[in-house]
Amino acid sequence: MKTIKELYRIGHGPSSSHTMAPRFASEQFLARHDEAVRFEVVLYGSLAATGKGHLTDKAILDVLEKKAPVTITWQPDIFLPYHPNGMTFKSFDANDVLTEEWTVYSVGGGALEEEGKPAVLPDIYPITKMTDILNWCEDSGKTYWEYVQDSENDPYLMDYLEQVWDTMQAAVERGIQTEGRLPGPLNLPRKAATYHIKAHGFQYTLKSRGLVFSYALAVSEENASGGLIVTAPTCGSSGVLPAVLYHGAKAYDFSKARILKALATAALVGNIAKTNASISGAEVGCQGEVGVACAMAAAAVCQLFGGSCAQIEYAAEMALEHHLGMTCDPVCGLVQIPCIERNAFAAARAMDANIFATFTDGTHRVSYDKVVDTMKRTGHDMPLLYRETSTGGLASEYEQMDY
Repeated sequence: MKTIKELYRIGHGPSSSHTMAPRFASEQFLARHDEAVRFEVVLYGSLAATGKGHLTDKAILDVLEKKAPVTITWQPDIFLPYHPNGMTFKSFDANDVLTEEWTVYSVGGGALEEEGKPAVLPDIYPITKMTDILNWCEDSGKTYWEYVQDSENDPYLMDYLEQVWDTMQAAVERGIQTEGRLPGPLNLPRKAATYHIKAHGFQYTLKSRGLVFSYALAVSEENASGGLIVTAPTCGSSGVLPAVLYHGAKAYDFSKARILKALATAALVGNIAKTNASISGAEVGCQGEVGVACAMAAAAVCQLFGGSCAQIEYAAEMALEHHLGMTCDPVCGLVQIPCIERNAFAAARAMDANIFATFTDGTHRVSYDKVVDTMKRTGHDMPLLYRETSTGGLASEYEQMDY
Protein backbone atom coordinates (compact mmCIF):
# COMPACT_ATOMS: atom_id res chain seq x y z
CA MET A 1 0.00 0.00 0.00
CA LYS A 2 1.51 3.27 -1.15
CA THR A 3 1.67 6.73 0.37
CA ILE A 4 -1.60 8.56 0.86
CA LYS A 5 -0.16 11.34 -1.28
CA GLU A 6 -1.05 9.08 -4.22
CA LEU A 7 -4.67 9.05 -3.03
CA TYR A 8 -4.96 12.77 -2.32
CA ARG A 9 -3.87 14.36 -5.60
CA ILE A 10 -4.32 18.08 -6.06
CA GLY A 11 -5.30 18.96 -9.61
CA HIS A 12 -7.99 20.08 -12.01
CA GLY A 13 -11.17 18.14 -12.78
CA PRO A 14 -13.41 16.85 -14.08
CA SER A 15 -11.98 13.30 -13.88
CA SER A 16 -8.95 11.79 -12.18
CA SER A 17 -8.94 8.74 -14.47
CA HIS A 18 -9.91 10.52 -17.67
CA THR A 19 -8.41 14.00 -17.25
CA MET A 20 -5.64 14.02 -14.64
CA ALA A 21 -3.99 10.71 -15.54
CA PRO A 22 -3.89 11.33 -19.33
CA ARG A 23 -2.35 14.72 -18.60
CA PHE A 24 0.27 13.12 -16.33
CA ALA A 25 1.00 10.47 -18.99
CA SER A 26 1.35 13.15 -21.67
CA GLU A 27 3.80 15.09 -19.53
CA GLN A 28 5.93 11.99 -18.94
CA PHE A 29 5.92 11.07 -22.63
CA LEU A 30 6.75 14.60 -23.76
CA ALA A 31 9.70 14.76 -21.38
CA ARG A 32 11.26 11.77 -23.16
CA HIS A 33 10.88 13.06 -26.72
CA ASP A 34 12.57 16.30 -27.53
CA GLU A 35 13.10 14.95 -31.08
CA ALA A 36 9.41 14.52 -31.84
CA VAL A 37 7.82 16.35 -34.75
CA ARG A 38 4.44 14.67 -34.36
CA PHE A 39 2.54 12.47 -31.92
CA GLU A 40 -0.20 9.89 -32.18
CA VAL A 41 -2.38 8.87 -29.26
CA VAL A 42 -4.86 6.00 -29.19
CA LEU A 43 -7.49 5.91 -26.44
CA TYR A 44 -9.14 2.57 -25.66
CA GLY A 45 -12.23 1.27 -23.89
CA SER A 46 -13.80 3.40 -21.20
CA LEU A 47 -11.18 6.08 -21.67
CA ALA A 48 -12.37 6.53 -25.25
CA ALA A 49 -16.08 6.02 -24.59
CA THR A 50 -16.41 8.98 -22.21
CA GLY A 51 -13.21 10.82 -23.04
CA LYS A 52 -14.72 13.82 -24.81
CA GLY A 53 -17.12 14.55 -21.97
CA HIS A 54 -14.26 14.19 -19.50
CA LEU A 55 -11.98 16.48 -21.57
CA THR A 56 -9.43 13.70 -22.11
CA ASP A 57 -8.47 15.04 -25.53
CA LYS A 58 -8.02 18.56 -24.14
CA ALA A 59 -5.78 17.29 -21.32
CA ILE A 60 -3.53 15.51 -23.84
CA LEU A 61 -3.50 18.28 -26.44
CA ASP A 62 -2.73 20.96 -23.85
CA VAL A 63 0.54 19.15 -23.11
CA LEU A 64 1.72 17.59 -26.37
CA GLU A 65 0.69 20.33 -28.80
CA LYS A 66 3.18 22.66 -27.15
CA LYS A 67 5.81 20.53 -28.88
CA ALA A 68 4.26 19.10 -32.05
CA PRO A 69 0.96 18.24 -33.80
CA VAL A 70 -1.10 15.45 -32.26
CA THR A 71 -3.53 12.95 -33.78
CA ILE A 72 -5.95 11.30 -31.35
CA THR A 73 -7.75 8.08 -32.28
CA TRP A 74 -10.75 6.88 -30.28
CA GLN A 75 -11.29 3.13 -29.84
CA PRO A 76 -14.23 2.76 -27.40
CA ASP A 77 -14.94 -0.83 -28.45
CA ILE A 78 -11.44 -2.13 -27.79
CA PHE A 79 -10.73 -3.03 -24.16
CA LEU A 80 -7.13 -3.97 -23.45
CA PRO A 81 -6.91 -6.89 -21.01
CA TYR A 82 -4.90 -5.16 -18.29
CA HIS A 83 -7.40 -2.37 -17.54
CA PRO A 84 -10.36 -0.66 -19.28
CA ASN A 85 -8.56 2.70 -19.31
CA GLY A 86 -5.72 2.05 -21.76
CA MET A 87 -3.88 4.57 -23.94
CA THR A 88 -0.99 4.28 -26.39
CA PHE A 89 1.39 7.15 -27.16
CA LYS A 90 3.58 7.24 -30.27
CA SER A 91 6.31 9.73 -31.17
CA PHE A 92 7.87 10.32 -34.59
CA ASP A 93 11.07 12.13 -35.55
CA ALA A 94 11.84 14.41 -38.53
CA ASN A 95 12.23 11.34 -40.78
CA ASP A 96 8.81 10.11 -39.70
CA VAL A 97 10.42 7.20 -37.87
CA LEU A 98 8.60 5.85 -34.83
CA THR A 99 10.85 6.60 -31.84
CA GLU A 100 8.68 5.13 -29.09
CA GLU A 101 5.37 3.38 -28.61
CA TRP A 102 4.17 3.42 -25.02
CA THR A 103 1.01 1.83 -23.64
CA VAL A 104 0.00 2.94 -20.17
CA TYR A 105 -3.15 2.60 -18.08
CA SER A 106 -5.13 5.02 -15.94
CA VAL A 107 -6.05 2.84 -12.97
CA GLY A 108 -8.03 5.27 -10.84
CA GLY A 109 -7.49 8.40 -8.78
CA GLY A 110 -5.05 9.82 -11.33
CA ALA A 111 -2.58 6.94 -10.97
CA LEU A 112 -0.78 5.36 -13.93
CA GLU A 113 0.49 1.80 -14.36
CA GLU A 114 2.31 -0.15 -17.05
CA GLU A 115 1.56 -3.82 -17.54
CA GLY A 116 4.38 -6.05 -16.36
CA LYS A 117 6.39 -3.25 -14.78
CA PRO A 118 6.77 -2.80 -11.03
CA ALA A 119 5.45 0.40 -9.51
CA VAL A 120 8.01 3.14 -9.03
CA LEU A 121 6.70 4.06 -5.60
CA PRO A 122 7.26 1.47 -2.88
CA ASP A 123 4.64 -0.12 -0.68
CA ILE A 124 5.18 1.43 2.74
CA TYR A 125 2.27 0.07 4.80
CA PRO A 126 3.05 -3.27 6.48
CA ILE A 127 -0.65 -4.01 7.08
CA THR A 128 -3.20 -3.55 4.32
CA LYS A 129 -6.40 -5.02 5.78
CA MET A 130 -8.70 -2.92 7.97
CA THR A 131 -9.39 -5.72 10.45
CA ASP A 132 -5.68 -6.31 10.98
CA ILE A 133 -5.07 -2.58 11.41
CA LEU A 134 -7.95 -2.42 13.91
CA ASN A 135 -6.30 -5.23 15.89
CA TRP A 136 -2.98 -3.37 15.72
CA CYS A 137 -4.66 -0.25 17.08
CA GLU A 138 -6.28 -2.15 19.94
CA ASP A 139 -3.01 -3.90 20.81
CA SER A 140 -0.85 -0.77 20.60
CA GLY A 141 -3.33 1.70 22.03
CA LYS A 142 -2.82 3.87 18.96
CA THR A 143 -5.32 5.25 16.45
CA TYR A 144 -5.71 4.89 12.70
CA TRP A 145 -4.13 8.24 11.98
CA GLU A 146 -1.14 7.25 14.10
CA TYR A 147 -0.79 4.07 12.04
CA VAL A 148 -0.71 6.26 8.95
CA GLN A 149 1.86 8.56 10.51
CA ASP A 150 4.06 5.66 11.63
CA SER A 151 3.89 3.95 8.23
CA GLU A 152 4.50 7.08 6.19
CA ASN A 153 7.43 8.08 8.40
CA ASP A 154 7.40 11.47 6.69
CA PRO A 155 8.07 14.62 8.74
CA TYR A 156 6.21 16.63 6.10
CA LEU A 157 3.08 14.46 5.99
CA MET A 158 0.95 16.86 8.01
CA ASP A 159 2.22 19.75 5.89
CA TYR A 160 0.93 17.94 2.82
CA LEU A 161 -2.40 17.20 4.50
CA GLU A 162 -2.66 20.87 5.40
CA GLN A 163 -2.21 21.70 1.71
CA VAL A 164 -4.92 19.16 0.90
CA TRP A 165 -7.25 20.70 3.46
CA ASP A 166 -6.59 24.24 2.23
CA THR A 167 -7.40 23.15 -1.34
CA MET A 168 -10.59 21.42 -0.21
CA GLN A 169 -11.75 24.48 1.74
CA ALA A 170 -11.01 26.78 -1.18
CA ALA A 171 -13.05 24.58 -3.52
CA VAL A 172 -16.03 24.67 -1.13
CA GLU A 173 -15.82 28.43 -0.74
CA ARG A 174 -15.52 29.09 -4.48
CA GLY A 175 -18.37 26.72 -5.18
CA ILE A 176 -20.88 28.25 -2.75
CA GLN A 177 -20.22 31.69 -4.22
CA THR A 178 -20.37 30.81 -7.92
CA GLU A 179 -23.56 30.79 -9.95
CA GLY A 180 -24.35 30.12 -13.59
CA ARG A 181 -24.31 26.91 -15.60
CA LEU A 182 -21.85 24.08 -15.87
CA PRO A 183 -19.96 23.50 -19.15
CA GLY A 184 -21.27 20.99 -21.66
CA PRO A 185 -24.44 20.25 -23.62
CA LEU A 186 -26.61 19.59 -20.56
CA ASN A 187 -26.65 23.29 -19.59
CA LEU A 188 -26.93 22.17 -15.97
CA PRO A 189 -27.32 25.08 -13.53
CA ARG A 190 -25.13 25.26 -10.45
CA LYS A 191 -27.06 24.62 -7.23
CA ALA A 192 -24.54 25.02 -4.40
CA ALA A 193 -25.05 28.77 -3.89
CA THR A 194 -28.82 28.42 -3.74
CA TYR A 195 -28.68 25.45 -1.36
CA HIS A 196 -26.28 27.33 0.88
CA ILE A 197 -28.59 30.36 1.10
CA LYS A 198 -31.75 28.28 1.60
CA ALA A 199 -30.15 26.18 4.33
CA HIS A 200 -29.81 29.24 6.57
CA GLY A 201 -33.60 29.65 6.55
CA PHE A 202 -34.22 26.37 8.41
CA GLN A 203 -33.88 25.29 12.01
CA TYR A 204 -30.87 23.28 13.14
CA THR A 205 -31.49 19.78 11.74
CA LEU A 206 -32.55 20.79 8.24
CA LYS A 207 -30.04 23.62 8.24
CA SER A 208 -27.24 21.21 9.03
CA ARG A 209 -28.27 18.79 6.28
CA GLY A 210 -28.77 21.60 3.76
CA LEU A 211 -25.31 22.99 4.47
CA VAL A 212 -23.70 19.57 3.99
CA PHE A 213 -25.55 19.27 0.67
CA SER A 214 -24.34 22.71 -0.39
CA TYR A 215 -20.71 21.98 0.45
CA ALA A 216 -20.70 18.71 -1.48
CA LEU A 217 -22.43 20.35 -4.44
CA ALA A 218 -19.93 23.21 -4.32
CA VAL A 219 -16.86 21.00 -4.72
CA SER A 220 -18.52 18.72 -7.27
CA GLU A 221 -19.57 21.70 -9.38
CA GLU A 222 -16.06 23.12 -9.17
CA ASN A 223 -14.76 19.75 -10.35
CA ALA A 224 -17.26 19.62 -13.23
CA SER A 225 -16.02 23.06 -14.29
CA GLY A 226 -12.39 21.97 -14.34
CA GLY A 227 -11.59 23.73 -11.08
CA LEU A 228 -8.81 22.88 -8.63
CA ILE A 229 -9.85 20.06 -6.31
CA VAL A 230 -8.41 17.09 -4.41
CA THR A 231 -9.07 13.49 -5.44
CA ALA A 232 -10.79 11.84 -2.49
CA PRO A 233 -10.39 9.23 -3.78
CA THR A 234 -11.26 10.47 -7.31
CA CYS A 235 -12.34 13.68 -9.00
CA GLY A 236 -15.85 12.38 -9.58
CA SER A 237 -16.24 11.75 -5.84
CA SER A 238 -14.24 14.75 -4.66
CA GLY A 239 -17.15 16.54 -2.97
CA VAL A 240 -18.01 13.99 -0.28
CA LEU A 241 -15.11 14.22 2.17
CA PRO A 242 -14.64 18.02 1.99
CA ALA A 243 -18.36 18.48 2.69
CA VAL A 244 -18.34 16.65 6.02
CA LEU A 245 -14.99 18.09 7.10
CA TYR A 246 -15.94 21.65 6.20
CA HIS A 247 -19.23 21.26 8.05
CA GLY A 248 -17.35 19.95 11.08
CA ALA A 249 -14.96 22.88 11.01
CA LYS A 250 -17.72 25.47 10.65
CA ALA A 251 -20.54 24.04 12.76
CA TYR A 252 -18.52 22.37 15.51
CA ASP A 253 -15.33 24.41 15.47
CA PHE A 254 -13.07 21.38 15.09
CA SER A 255 -9.45 22.51 15.03
CA LYS A 256 -7.21 22.19 12.00
CA ALA A 257 -5.12 19.60 13.84
CA ARG A 258 -8.19 17.40 14.35
CA ILE A 259 -9.23 17.83 10.71
CA LEU A 260 -5.78 16.77 9.48
CA LYS A 261 -5.89 13.63 11.63
CA ALA A 262 -9.33 12.84 10.23
CA LEU A 263 -7.92 13.30 6.72
CA ALA A 264 -5.22 10.73 7.53
CA THR A 265 -7.80 8.21 8.75
CA ALA A 266 -10.00 8.81 5.70
CA ALA A 267 -7.00 8.25 3.42
CA LEU A 268 -6.27 4.94 5.13
CA VAL A 269 -9.83 3.76 4.44
CA GLY A 270 -9.55 4.84 0.80
CA ASN A 271 -6.11 3.33 0.39
CA ILE A 272 -7.32 -0.06 1.62
CA ALA A 273 -10.08 -0.06 -1.01
CA LYS A 274 -7.67 1.08 -3.72
CA THR A 275 -5.13 -1.60 -2.81
CA ASN A 276 -7.46 -4.56 -2.32
CA ALA A 277 -10.11 -3.68 -4.92
CA SER A 278 -10.29 -0.52 -7.04
CA ILE A 279 -11.34 3.13 -7.02
CA SER A 280 -11.77 3.23 -10.79
CA GLY A 281 -15.29 3.67 -12.12
CA ALA A 282 -14.19 2.00 -15.34
CA GLU A 283 -13.19 -1.10 -13.38
CA VAL A 284 -15.80 -1.46 -10.62
CA GLY A 285 -18.43 1.22 -11.25
CA CYS A 286 -19.35 4.17 -9.05
CA GLN A 287 -19.26 2.01 -5.92
CA GLY A 288 -15.48 2.38 -6.15
CA GLU A 289 -15.68 6.16 -6.41
CA VAL A 290 -18.64 7.62 -4.50
CA GLY A 291 -18.96 4.46 -2.38
CA VAL A 292 -15.35 4.61 -1.22
CA ALA A 293 -15.59 8.39 -0.77
CA CYS A 294 -18.58 7.84 1.52
CA ALA A 295 -16.61 5.28 3.54
CA MET A 296 -13.70 7.71 3.86
CA ALA A 297 -16.00 10.50 4.98
CA ALA A 298 -17.86 8.26 7.45
CA ALA A 299 -14.58 7.22 9.06
CA ALA A 300 -13.38 10.82 9.21
CA VAL A 301 -16.52 12.22 10.81
CA CYS A 302 -16.75 9.31 13.26
CA GLN A 303 -13.22 10.06 14.41
CA LEU A 304 -13.99 13.78 14.69
CA PHE A 305 -16.92 13.02 17.00
CA GLY A 306 -14.87 10.75 19.23
CA GLY A 307 -15.70 7.33 17.83
CA SER A 308 -13.58 4.36 18.86
CA CYS A 309 -11.46 2.50 16.33
CA ALA A 310 -14.16 -0.21 16.15
CA GLN A 311 -16.89 2.36 15.59
CA ILE A 312 -14.84 4.10 12.89
CA GLU A 313 -14.39 0.79 11.06
CA TYR A 314 -18.11 0.11 11.38
CA ALA A 315 -19.03 3.53 9.99
CA ALA A 316 -16.76 2.98 6.99
CA GLU A 317 -18.15 -0.52 6.44
CA MET A 318 -21.77 0.66 6.43
CA ALA A 319 -21.02 3.58 4.14
CA LEU A 320 -19.45 1.35 1.49
CA GLU A 321 -21.85 -1.56 1.97
CA HIS A 322 -24.84 0.58 1.08
CA HIS A 323 -23.25 1.67 -2.19
CA LEU A 324 -22.53 -1.87 -3.40
CA GLY A 325 -23.59 -2.35 -6.99
CA MET A 326 -23.73 1.35 -7.84
CA THR A 327 -23.13 1.76 -11.55
CA CYS A 328 -21.06 4.42 -13.28
CA ASP A 329 -23.32 5.82 -16.01
CA PRO A 330 -22.42 9.49 -16.62
CA VAL A 331 -24.85 11.22 -18.94
CA CYS A 332 -23.07 12.47 -22.07
CA GLY A 333 -19.79 11.33 -20.51
CA LEU A 334 -19.86 14.38 -18.23
CA VAL A 335 -19.10 14.30 -14.51
CA GLN A 336 -22.45 15.95 -13.79
CA ILE A 337 -25.51 13.68 -13.91
CA PRO A 338 -25.79 11.63 -11.69
CA CYS A 339 -22.35 12.31 -10.21
CA ILE A 340 -22.95 15.67 -8.55
CA GLU A 341 -26.11 14.66 -6.68
CA ARG A 342 -24.47 11.40 -5.67
CA ASN A 343 -21.74 13.37 -3.90
CA ALA A 344 -24.32 15.30 -1.89
CA PHE A 345 -26.28 12.20 -0.90
CA ALA A 346 -23.09 10.31 -0.01
CA ALA A 347 -21.98 13.15 2.26
CA ALA A 348 -25.30 12.94 4.10
CA ARG A 349 -25.06 9.14 4.27
CA ALA A 350 -21.56 9.44 5.77
CA MET A 351 -23.00 11.61 8.56
CA ASP A 352 -25.75 9.04 9.14
CA ALA A 353 -23.25 6.15 9.19
CA ASN A 354 -21.39 7.93 11.97
CA ILE A 355 -24.57 8.36 14.02
CA PHE A 356 -25.56 4.72 13.53
CA ALA A 357 -22.07 3.46 14.44
CA THR A 358 -21.81 5.56 17.59
CA PHE A 359 -25.11 4.15 18.88
CA THR A 360 -23.29 0.79 19.00
CA ASP A 361 -20.11 -0.46 20.64
CA GLY A 362 -18.65 -1.07 17.17
CA THR A 363 -19.40 -4.81 17.16
CA HIS A 364 -20.87 -6.09 13.88
CA ARG A 365 -20.75 -9.15 11.61
CA VAL A 366 -19.54 -7.88 8.22
CA SER A 367 -16.11 -6.26 8.18
CA TYR A 368 -14.97 -3.40 5.95
CA ASP A 369 -12.51 -5.84 4.34
CA LYS A 370 -15.33 -8.19 3.34
CA VAL A 371 -17.27 -5.32 1.79
CA VAL A 372 -14.16 -4.23 -0.15
CA ASP A 373 -13.76 -7.79 -1.45
CA THR A 374 -17.44 -7.88 -2.37
CA MET A 375 -17.15 -4.55 -4.16
CA LYS A 376 -14.31 -5.94 -6.26
CA ARG A 377 -16.27 -9.05 -7.24
CA THR A 378 -19.41 -7.05 -7.91
CA GLY A 379 -17.52 -4.64 -10.12
CA HIS A 380 -15.96 -7.40 -12.17
CA ASP A 381 -19.39 -9.04 -12.60
CA MET A 382 -20.92 -5.74 -13.70
CA PRO A 383 -21.46 -5.45 -17.48
CA LEU A 384 -19.18 -2.99 -19.25
CA LEU A 385 -22.07 -0.70 -20.20
CA TYR A 386 -22.42 0.16 -16.49
CA ARG A 387 -18.70 0.88 -15.98
CA GLU A 388 -18.06 4.43 -17.16
CA THR A 389 -18.80 3.86 -20.84
CA SER A 390 -21.95 6.02 -20.97
CA THR A 391 -23.70 3.23 -22.88
CA GLY A 392 -26.01 1.97 -20.13
CA GLY A 393 -28.20 3.06 -17.27
CA LEU A 394 -29.11 6.74 -17.05
CA ALA A 395 -26.69 7.60 -19.84
CA SER A 396 -28.50 5.42 -22.38
CA GLU A 397 -31.89 6.83 -21.35
CA TYR A 398 -30.73 10.39 -21.82
CA GLU A 399 -29.28 9.67 -25.26
CA GLN A 400 -32.85 9.07 -26.44
CA MET A 401 -33.87 12.60 -25.42
CA ASP A 402 -33.62 15.65 -27.66
CA TYR A 403 -31.15 18.06 -26.20
